[in-house]
Amino acid sequence: MKQALQLRLSQHLALTPQLQQSIRLLQLSTLELNAEIEQALQENPLLERDEPEDTSYTPSIDTLVAPSSTASETPVDREERIEPRAGDDEGWGVDFSGSGGQRDPNDDDLDSGETQAASISLREHLGAQLSLTPLPDRDRALVSFLIEALDDDGYLTQSLEELLDLLAEESSESETDEHKEMRESLLEELGIALRHLQNLDPSGIGARSPQECLALQLKNIATSTERNLALAIVETHLEHLAARDFARIRKSLGCSDDELREAQTLIRTLNPRPGAQYAPIDTRYVVPDVSVKKVRSQWVVTLNNEAMPRLRINRLYADILHRHRGSGGAGGSAAGLASQLQEAKWLIKNVQQRFDTILRVSQAIVDRQRAFFDHGDVAMRPLTLREIAETVSLHESTISRVTTQKYLASPRGIFELKYFFGSHVATDTGGAASSTAIRALIKQLVSAEDGKKPLSDARIAEVLGEQGIVVARRTVAKYRELLNIPPVNLRKTL
Repeated sequence: MKQALQLRLSQHLALTPQLQQSIRLLQLSTLELNAEIEQALQENPLLERDEPEDTSYTPSIDTLVAPSSTASETPVDREERIEPRAGDDEGWGVDFSGSGGQRDPNDDDLDSGETQAASISLREHLGAQLSLTPLPDRDRALVSFLIEALDDDGYLTQSLEELLDLLAEESSESETDEHKEMRESLLEELGIALRHLQNLDPSGIGARSPQECLALQLKNIATSTERNLALAIVETHLEHLAARDFARIRKSLGCSDDELREAQTLIRTLNPRPGAQYAPIDTRYVVPDVSVKKVRSQWVVTLNNEAMPRLRINRLYADILHRHRGSGGAGGSAAGLASQLQEAKWLIKNVQQRFDTILRVSQAIVDRQRAFFDHGDVAMRPLTLREIAETVSLHESTISRVTTQKYLASPRGIFELKYFFGSHVATDTGGAASSTAIRALIKQLVSAEDGKKPLSDARIAEVLGEQGIVVARRTVAKYRELLNIPPVNLRKTL
């Protein structure tokens, strides 16, 4: 075999460490970026924060991450809190938004007593009441046992027989009569303990089904015709009420429309999840990266100064490295400092570039969605990543990274940048309508409909067609479900 040397020319793309870091920082959220920077500050002594009150050192423009001129004009100096959505109550068929729902502990109208109540768990709340209840020690122990068996909504999901198996010893295959009598006696004691538990606050606690939960709350209300009818509905016709089968309820209970309407109103004040108000509040915080406001009839985007980390090179270590280089020293410590100095400069430059890119992309989005900021969701226009990528001369993948977990604060609320992109449907004029705008139109139509004659999905599609938006019935049904709007039979009122 003959060996020979050959020279070939080829091209390939190599990602430098600086470019890799730039891409990684671009896809991080603001909170993740802060965590990344905190780690870099701990590991690299040549990197430090530029504290505003520190005037001992004035860094050069190429070593300081400073906000752009537009960003310094209108800083966003607040963080917005996003509350978790409340549990879906559609399965009940009615809106059980009574006094048992969670409230925002930061609400100005929330008094200190409610704040304290929200800070303790359901078991602690029930245990405090139990300690003040005059009961024999055995009954108190059984009630405590049942309290531990409650779920977060305050329901007893296990039967008393199943709970009894946890208390009693394992039984043999041939149980004696004495053993059976002991089980029956203990089961009876558990039933008494359950009644004690169900007398505690909040009302409806310790229920084994939604019917029992609502019935317990109704039994604590003073007797009246309205209350008695509501109790009968809950105990025997709750499924029919959820399906809005009012004709069957009237026929079965022999009540009038007015009486049924009053009973339904009373049932709506009840809370099907009495323990939920004591559940721990899972709060997520969002720091807006940019804000938008109208300036002389134009929507202008500015960076949020509070979200921008201000970094600079540590002067002390930089001077040490400069002296080593001036004296010709080439020790290992000097080489290490030189490497860390380069890493610090990369990080400062990439952080600045990250926010500049977010600002450019955000302004491009706002320019194309001006109608949304002027008129709301109904004016949202179709928008694609490619359209923004061509405008700012970046790749679509970069736009995708920029718009993920980046938030914009506006007079209409806080939105993730991805919110402004979406699918579209055709119009009869040959144009396109944004899916967000169509959902907003569907919501408007449903909110304005006659409760006695609600609009079907087919009818909504026809109305949209009359407005020039071509949309199929199944598409209307899909968007309606995304909006958590019940079907037509569940929206019908008396």
